[in-house]
Amino acid sequence: MAKLIRTRIDIEGRISEELALVEEPRTTAWDVEEELNVVGKPIPRIDGDQRVSGGARFPSDIQLPGMLHAKFLRSPHPHARVLRVDTSRAEKLPGVRAVISRNNAPTTEWRNSQPIFGDSVRYAGDEVAAVAADNIAIARQAVKLIQVQYEPLTFVLDPEAALRPDAVKLYPNGNLLDGKPDEYARGDVEKAFKQADVIVEGVFETPTQMHNSLETHGSVVTWEGDQLTIYDSTQYIHGVRDRVADWFGLPKNKVRVIKQFMGGGFGSKGSAGKYTVVAALLAKRTGRPVRLFLDRTEENLAAGHRSLSRQYLKIGAKRDGTLVAMELTGYQPLGAYASWGASVGGPMRELYDCKNVRTREYLALTNAGSFAPFRAPGYVEGMFALEVLMDELAVKLQVDPLELRIKNYARRAPISKLPFSSNGLLDAYQEGARAIGWERRGTVGYGRRTVPGGPIRRGIGMASQIWSGAGGPPSYAQVKIHPDASVTVITGTQDIGTGTKTILAQIAAEELGLPLKSIRVEIGDTQWGLYSQISAGSMTAASVGPAVREAAADAKAQLLKVASQFLRVRRKGLTLRDGILRGEKRGKPVETPLADVMGELGDVMIVGHGSRAPNPSNVEIHTFGAQFAEIEVDVETGVVRVVKIVASHDVGRVLNPLTLSSQIEGGVIQGLGFALMEQQLTDANTGAVVNPNLEGYRIPTMLDIPEIEVRMIDRADVRINNLGAKGAGEPPIIPTAPAIVNAVRDAIGISFHQLPLTPDRVLDALEKAEKNAI
Repeated sequence: MAKLIRTRIDIEGRISEELALVEEPRTTAWDVEEELNVVGKPIPRIDGDQRVSGGARFPSDIQLPGMLHAKFLRSPHPHARVLRVDTSRAEKLPGVRAVISRNNAPTTEWRNSQPIFGDSVRYAGDEVAAVAADNIAIARQAVKLIQVQYEPLTFVLDPEAALRPDAVKLYPNGNLLDGKPDEYARGDVEKAFKQADVIVEGVFETPTQMHNSLETHGSVVTWEGDQLTIYDSTQYIHGVRDRVADWFGLPKNKVRVIKQFMGGGFGSKGSAGKYTVVAALLAKRTGRPVRLFLDRTEENLAAGHRSLSRQYLKIGAKRDGTLVAMELTGYQPLGAYASWGASVGGPMRELYDCKNVRTREYLALTNAGSFAPFRAPGYVEGMFALEVLMDELAVKLQVDPLELRIKNYARRAPISKLPFSSNGLLDAYQEGARAIGWERRGTVGYGRRTVPGGPIRRGIGMASQIWSGAGGPPSYAQVKIHPDASVTVITGTQDIGTGTKTILAQIAAEELGLPLKSIRVEIGDTQWGLYSQISAGSMTAASVGPAVREAAADAKAQLLKVASQFLRVRRKGLTLRDGILRGEKRGKPVETPLADVMGELGDVMIVGHGSRAPNPSNVEIHTFGAQFAEIEVDVETGVVRVVKIVASHDVGRVLNPLTLSSQIEGGVIQGLGFALMEQQLTDANTGAVVNPNLEGYRIPTMLDIPEIEVRMIDRADVRINNLGAKGAGEPPIIPTAPAIVNAVRDAIGISFHQLPLTPDRVLDALEKAEKNAI
């Protein structure tokens, strides 16, 4: 019996309440000690052969008959009025099939109450017009022929400057998102600071980090009558369908979104892009399919980013290390069109047992490309500031940084006061410290006791991690058992490169008792009609996986009932394992291959249905972890080399250690880039991005990647869902940067408050420290 429930969902750090229609659960979580046959095993990806052979069709690979290629014209100004757009020369160019601009585009609102092409541009790279042509070369040439008259306006880039009374306003209501800061407080912070024995404080700055997905943002769009089909590089096929259907005024069943493979997203592809609706408009006007994918420069200007942050932190503690007060004031620029922003205060509010905490965060609209979620948005930035300052507190107290964290370990959720569903943080500390050799800190060869005579200084550091990863409803699935005993799993999720297909196949095989090779998983197509949540916020496995298990359990129950009747054996005691039905008939054991039974039954198909049950309301669900870094600093060149990272994380039951290790390693590598090299640079005088490509924007290469040792706390969280699993996408990027920075401080005695740790920044700090020592 289905019932309507109201549930709380944490997506990318945003809590929202949603209604969901769910079935009464048929399954309970597998026991912590239960030996499973398929789940928990390092199964290679079931679509791996397609990926490595070139057989996988990514959205950017789609080629349709008669397809046109589209290109945007973008503003060179960070803020300007658009006085005139003349497209006549572009329209006359042979091979151009359509041009749209504010002159002929719909005025339907897109974002922030603005149309897709308006009377103003608000960042250097804002869209002004678009062209569809026979090939991309003609489209590029046509864009250059469009003449635009601009009236340049004053612009603002800095978030604090944007909030001053004399700042230029991007919108009539001002530049502060929602018109007020996001504030949180518990306890009496002022009183607690007065009672603190030791206080540390600092200003921390993190850079703008780009997603740089290998496959850029884009869509291939085609109309068949009033039916719109979109091949989209997206993390949320149903979100794209719903947004585009609403914008065009179409019923949802008239819009189909397909995404079988995707070349990365990291949070940035969680909604429909302007490129999708513009491609659809051009396709409608020309009567031909249209491909509109951003090039690498456009990707770095218009596809979103992790916003830079400026954080003012203060921590007070007793002599014994007990935290008594913490305070944060944060500023982040959201760009011109963002409708929400990430919270850098989450780690301070949630990680440690401190009774007096206050955070105040200002999210400012500025004349830049817009913020987009990037793997643990806000928590990467916030954890850097918090954990570096915690190490500085440890130095001031003359205590071990790890012991300081253990002393302030939270046994209940600091905000809600509820117990955690599970918390493996102490285990992660222990595993990580053992693997890195934490006891070596301060010995000869490490820290300021490094053996003299050479330029290399070695250090070891660590940092903690907290994130949600609970998942939740609504997500739905079907499991079909065919007459030949093969199985199709159908759900509306999407594999964004994390191995979702493999995980879902393992879950179905485990519950059904069938070989993995008999399972086929169909996802990435809204036409299947089964809604699933966005693949973001570490939600996919924990949201869709339980629904697949429920559907498999339903199918299996039907199957065993039918089989017992066909074999004339008692239903009780009849089992299915490794594709073999086993039971008793007149006191004698019976073993029959399922394929034989299904073959005898003829054209009988068994269809199981499943939905994701709600999360429990009496516990807090979080993932926990810690990372430990060993580094070397060359004091002559300023180069920081990461030698080893140990990543120890608690994400509940490990469904597949092979795909999980890939997740962990990918997160660590992105965290390393954030710590040491990645930063988008904008000219303060012109408002233009100066490194919008992979030549000027550095990301880690194979030469930069250290040894990464994964130490998972593989313990099922049986209270949260029928898998006992939590999400693992975000956790591994969160503690990497502060662990590296704390290791650098251990090596050279300097604490850095600004990222990235480029060689020039390290050399400047060393020179300043040497002058101060004189």
